[in-house]
Amino acid sequence: MTHTVTPTARPNVAEELSIVPSPRQGGRPGRQHTNHRGSTRPFIALATDEPGVRGLFRFRPEAALPLNQLVDVLLRGDSTLGRGERELIAAYVSALNRCRFCFHTHAAFAAVRLPEGMDLVDRVLADLDTAPVTPKIRALLRIAASVQRGGREVTEEQVATARAEGATDLEIHDTVLIAAAFCMFNRYVDGLGTVASDDPEHYLERARLTQGYVAVLAEALAAG
Repeated sequence: MTHTVTPTARPNVAEELSIVPSPRQGGRPGRQHTNHRGSTRPFIALATDEPGVRGLFRFRPEAALPLNQLVDVLLRGDSTLGRGERELIAAYVSALNRCRFCFHTHAAFAAVRLPEGMDLVDRVLADLDTAPVTPKIRALLRIAASVQRGGREVTEEQVATARAEGATDLEIHDTVLIAAAFCMFNRYVDGLGTVASDDPEHYLERARLTQGYVAVLAEALAAG
């Protein structure tokens, strides 16, 4: 499946994400994990071969807990934005940052929480202007895309448009914070050259989990 990203005029998302082709096994994308440079090893020696941020969390659990608490608040906490909508913001920003692990992870989480599933995620990435989202979500995604380029890229006009479409100040605040937080996570994951799979099923398996991010982290650390 080919995704494209066009908040204004974005290139094809396969190019935007710098996806490294995975070996194929039985006609399906392989589960060999590679980083954005095609290597099967991250830049530093981790204590586990878990992909993406999961390996980094096990490497530095003292940092992992507060980071997961932040994500729990932003993506699972009480909000007038649905969980699928918030995951969509995270996936959208991660795609713009070309972060394969975070994009695939949160696209899968969004897909299992949105009635339209992955089709909606695909259509948002293909063309935000015509994607079948509400005007409020479209306005918030535009704000998120501006944050991805730089905080000063957000304009008063964008905020006014979001308000006019029904967004509350808390929803605007959380959109900016989700976008800013995922810029950090994306750079954390790729800055250390962590590896990831390009097999969508790999991410859907975890997306079907119902526990929160902190609970999943605690289970993973205990199991390790």
